[in-house]
Amino acid sequence: MKKGLLALGAVLTLSAVSCKKSESGNKSVIKTDSSTTVVTDNNGKIDSVTESSSTVDINGKKTVKTDFVYKATDGTLVKVVFKNDPKENTVAITSNKKTFTLPKTETKSDETIYKKDDMTARVKGDSLHLEQGNNVIELKRTKI
Repeated sequence: MKKGLLALGAVLTLSAVSCKKSESGNKSVIKTDSSTTVVTDNNGKIDSVTESSSTVDINGKKTVKTDFVYKATDGTLVKVVFKNDPKENTVAITSNKKTFTLPKTETKSDETIYKKDDMTARVKGDSLHLEQGNNVIELKRTKI
């Protein structure tokens, strides 16, 4: 009986070790797209500081989401996502695991204003001026 268990254990060990691994990998994993996305600003110039951008076209309606990383004057990094779709234009500001989403309320010649309740975000060029009550935070777009 003891020899039979040892023989069975040896067979199981050999069969586990000798299993041939497939080099093709997991077929259900989606492969990443190696193409690069080029984002242009309103003037048609290539925007080199974009972290990522995605465009979705559904029934002829275009939705664009662009992510940037901004840096506060104290060195804190903040993720800012601009979303433009046919229904709404918003900015989502994420810092310290909190996200604030503000709808676009006004566009001036060189400035875009997003506002919700007592929070206002003014975007002008590479800077974002964030106001909430008496607190004012200056953010600058960074390259990562």
